[in-house]
Amino acid sequence: MTAPLVAVAHGSRDPRSAATIHALLDVVRAKRPDLDVRVAFLDLSAPRLGDVLSAVHGDGHDTAVVVPLLLGRAFHARVDVPAAVAEAERRHPRLQVRVSDVLGPDPRLDAAAWRRLLEAGADPEDPELGVLLAGAGSSHAPANQLVADVAERWQEKTSWAGAMATFAAAADPAVPAAIERLRARGARRIAVASWFLAPGLLPDRITAQARAHAQSPVIATPMADDEDLAELITTRHAEALGTPHLSVAL
Repeated sequence: MTAPLVAVAHGSRDPRSAATIHALLDVVRAKRPDLDVRVAFLDLSAPRLGDVLSAVHGDGHDTAVVVPLLLGRAFHARVDVPAAVAEAERRHPRLQVRVSDVLGPDPRLDAAAWRRLLEAGADPEDPELGVLLAGAGSSHAPANQLVADVAERWQEKTSWAGAMATFAAAADPAVPAAIERLRARGARRIAVASWFLAPGLLPDRITAQARAHAQSPVIATPMADDEDLAELITTRHAEALGTPHLSVAL
């Protein structure tokens, strides 16, 4: 029996966020009908990760794979997920919990965000377009650099006036400053790509700021239930089963 996949997202007070995560996991189930796929959240939404792992144990499983639906190795990946897993293993000593790597960096994330941007109407051949790749922002610099690296790769393969990362909180540049930098490079139109899995407070903040500082910006939706994203989640599950040393440390 294959170990259940417990996908854990951050959680949000915005009901759209949890609904989107559930829709994404429905895509995973469609790809892998043989796999027991369960949804959990770290905070603000239910069910919580500890409760889901208890349910997995109660259903008779001795192994579970936690896949963090996190785009980089920031605080939640380095602290919150391991702490929740350690507590679950303390309560259920016969349950072995393996934790996969986070989702990013991975080309499938880049592809999902790129597709959403093109679907919103951004033209890769527009030399007067400035593109913001908007992420949550973190005090952990490598997590922010991951977003900046994607923006740089996009710049190299397009005719845009510029592409750069922007962040909703905890990191610079914020949207107004990033738009000014793009305008200094010759951008006359602005598009915003989404480095978010689901809608919520922070994506809404990015959208509001973009609309306040640019005329009719193109706004891409979050990656949501993208097929590549679903495939990436199953890949992380398989990797964790093949590498037991990932069990408690991210």
